[in-house]
Amino acid sequence: MAENHKQLISCCVEVLDTFNPVLHSVDEHARRFVNTKDLQESDEIFITEVFSGCVRFSNLLDVVLNGFFIRDGKSIVRSEKNLYLVVCYITLFRLDELGMPHLRKFVYSQDVNKMYRFLNFFLDEKNLRTWIKDEWNKLYEQTFVQVTLLSPLLRWLPELEEMLQKMSDKIANKLKPKKQKIATTSPKPFNITQPRPRSLPLPEPIPRLHKHKPVPKAIYGAPSEKSIIEKVKEENRRKAEERLMEASRSQFACANPEKSHKTHEKIRNILQHEENKLDFEKHKANPLPQHVKENIPIKLNTAAILREGQLYSKRELEEIKKLELLEAGAKDKSDFLHWQHEMRKNDLEKELAEIERRRIEGKLSHEEAILARQNLIRENREKVSAMKEEAKEIMQQYLEQKLREEKDMRQLVEQTMEGHKNTKEAKKKLRDYKQKLVQEVNEESQELMRVALEEAEAEMRRKVELIQQIRAMEAIPVIRHKFVDFSETAGAGLLSEMSIAELNERLALLSVANQQTEEEKRDEILATKQVHVYMAPRDMAYIIT
Repeated sequence: MAENHKQLISCCVEVLDTFNPVLHSVDEHARRFVNTKDLQESDEIFITEVFSGCVRFSNLLDVVLNGFFIRDGKSIVRSEKNLYLVVCYITLFRLDELGMPHLRKFVYSQDVNKMYRFLNFFLDEKNLRTWIKDEWNKLYEQTFVQVTLLSPLLRWLPELEEMLQKMSDKIANKLKPKKQKIATTSPKPFNITQPRPRSLPLPEPIPRLHKHKPVPKAIYGAPSEKSIIEKVKEENRRKAEERLMEASRSQFACANPEKSHKTHEKIRNILQHEENKLDFEKHKANPLPQHVKENIPIKLNTAAILREGQLYSKRELEEIKKLELLEAGAKDKSDFLHWQHEMRKNDLEKELAEIERRRIEGKLSHEEAILARQNLIRENREKVSAMKEEAKEIMQQYLEQKLREEKDMRQLVEQTMEGHKNTKEAKKKLRDYKQKLVQEVNEESQELMRVALEEAEAEMRRKVELIQQIRAMEAIPVIRHKFVDFSETAGAGLLSEMSIAELNERLALLSVANQQTEEEKRDEILATKQVHVYMAPRDMAYIIT
């Protein structure tokens, strides 16, 4: 925390003065205010915490400030309310964290008379234990008020009273007498024969270092690869935008002749060349060893022999079928595969164009959101200005009404002066008028009291009935033991509903059926193994031949 405590207090008061809950939130206003000031990080955190705490506990702090203004409001300026609010919050919530030294610096940085008057009222033990505590209990729970608010404050109360006493002495110009300094004993050296001065040693030769090579300038500059990558990215982005524009222009074209095979080949070579430029970290594989290229005999087991035999037979059948189809007049499917490859490539290009279109639409939506926010801010400002104009008109109407009332009162006084001869009658009329006003006020107050009493009685009757119902429900005995019949169903009315006994019986039958199925599967597996053992030599002979 910075040592300039006066600047911190002034910043906290300023952020409270400029806060408008209708336009900004607490966090947004604090962030904007801190950004406008050149402060340290610890000072910014302190200002933000004090501001948010003052706004959060404003109802609790207003109890103290309202009482203070009621007692000493005649000699205090209302514009200094936020100053007293900040001092009250620091004393009440941050005293354990800051300590008395920092609190003294905060208090002494302001006007001593103002701080003494406010703290003398706030730190009065009688006020804290009586009406302040009762008002706080109306807003918060009693445990929170006692443990969090009053107990720490009462623990620091002796030191706070000592600080108030020093402030009182300073206001009364009571200066403490300065302590007289006692002369200390000054030692004197002994009269001893001084030794002869020693001869100075020869200085050692300073070693000379070899001149180092200068640091290359390339170290301080950005790598060239980064600029190359940025250029390639920009070029790819430009090409994608051109392709998107071209696709959007030719989207609804009626006649779109296909490109020749040679053109497609050139485009493919260009794309492959550009992709190879971007592949910077391509892994270069080592060539295969010489012994891997040689044909090494592989030992086959029974399963491998069977697989190879089945594969050879399958390929042979496919070749025979293909030759039969060609003999029957079937066509070669190489053209179809070429057409399928081209269509997939066109689909990929359309997908890339769609992705780029979505990205551009995202940018447009982001810009529209920014414009909408600016329009909202402008509308809020217009609403604030309209509200100010409305308040100004209301104030103008109030002043005009006040002037009319003063004019009517002046005319009444003039009429009273003119009818001085009939003073008795005028006094009687005035007395009757006042009595009528008092009677109307009494009747209205009695009616309001009667309505409030009826509402309170109705609320009390409702609470009593609710308490009686709760007690009656608690008095009913609860059956804690439940008897279960395993032969009965749940009674939910479902088609597959069954009792626990029937469920156990069906599970037993199901387990017996599962065991039989497992035994059958084991027999089938053994029979299959025997067939494979019988077929393995024949397939091996077929593969060799």
